[in-house]
Amino acid sequence: MNSDSDLQIAGDILEVPHLLQPPREHPATVAEFAGLARSIAADRSRWEPLVRYDATTRWYHRLHTGPGYEVWLLSWVPGQGSGPHDHGPSSGVLTVLDGTLTEHTRRGTRVLRPGAQHVFVPGYAHEVVNDSLEPAVSLHVYFPGLTEMPMHAARCAASAPHDAVPAA
Repeated sequence: MNSDSDLQIAGDILEVPHLLQPPREHPATVAEFAGLARSIAADRSRWEPLVRYDATTRWYHRLHTGPGYEVWLLSWVPGQGSGPHDHGPSSGVLTVLDGTLTEHTRRGTRVLRPGAQHVFVPGYAHEVVNDSLEPAVSLHVYFPGLTEMPMHAARCAASAPHDAVPAA
């Protein structure tokens, strides 16, 4: 009989050298980029002292860079938004750290609360707005690093979706 239940492993599987991979110094997969964002989000002492709020424009700060990626911290006072845009050739992960943001896309509207993560692909268009009465903070990981942010004329609710970018 040859079934999966007949498989037996003799000895300690962790002793097989080719199964042991050293931890990567930098993320390389979508899951690892999302994990990087979650680990930064969980470490308030790393980002909270850096946050500034600006009533005239969205505030942003490049928090970290690595080979082929960058991490941005953004703040949003009530009423501030990104305008409809995409991220050119960059993919990314948007993570809400504090407050509430609203994302408008071609497919509809989504409310993003603390802990919410959204992964997006190159060319994904959206508009992010702080529609609440409280400030918000978000973390953005771009890979490759953000080189352009094409703006769209139409509101994303009628055109396309996702994420805020450092350039206004």
